[in-house]
Amino acid sequence: MIVKYGGNAMKNPQLRRTVARELAELRTDTELVVVHGGGPFIERELDLRGLKSEFIRGLRVTTPEAMQVVEMALGKVNKELSRDIGQAVGLMGHDCQLIVAEALGGELGRVGRVVGINADLLRTLLGVQLTPVVGCVGLDRQGEALNINADTVAGAVAGALGQGVIFLTDVEGVYRAFPDPASLAPELSRQDAEEGIEAGWISGGMVPKVRAALDALERGATFATIASGMQAGVVRRAAAGQSGTRVVP
Repeated sequence: MIVKYGGNAMKNPQLRRTVARELAELRTDTELVVVHGGGPFIERELDLRGLKSEFIRGLRVTTPEAMQVVEMALGKVNKELSRDIGQAVGLMGHDCQLIVAEALGGELGRVGRVVGINADLLRTLLGVQLTPVVGCVGLDRQGEALNINADTVAGAVAGALGQGVIFLTDVEGVYRAFPDPASLAPELSRQDAEEGIEAGWISGGMVPKVRAALDALERGATFATIASGMQAGVVRRAAAGQSGTRVVP
């Protein structure tokens, strides 16, 4: 199973270690690949350097200067999360061409989309009982780094391995009228998603998550769930379909 962990769900160090322990325990039942982001950590490092943050359609605008900061921040998070999970190997996209990407271009700058995943590398590590922990910096055909949304990478990894994926975030799932808890959607089809994006009740950072979930299913993932990573025990419940929003084709 693939678990995407990142963003605001990682800000609390104690909670992060709790989730890391849950991920480690989950390995007794299933092989695991962890894909992580690190938006708050990137934000902090950019602020320290006087670099502003701007988002378009939920994606961070990444100048060449900002790209260096993104690599540094995610590299640190990558090693810390690998250590907390244990029996894990931290990887970035340039390791054995793990994430091959191409630039989206235009006003987003050094932001890319995934065009290839080295699934054999991930299978090799899983085969020796190691958990791959993947940071979301890809490499283009010219060997230049690209910032890739972590949800997008998680969906691509799930599709490449033909396994299910859980996107952990800082809300319970997809709401039709956020923050009304009664409007939480337990299931979301592609038609629902497109209508929600057009109507605006799916917006901001939730858009890449929903699109990544649908893309993962198209690529061959067995399931895709968007759930909260802000409390203990959520990973198992999400894997069992007992929490969050299950996205269906």
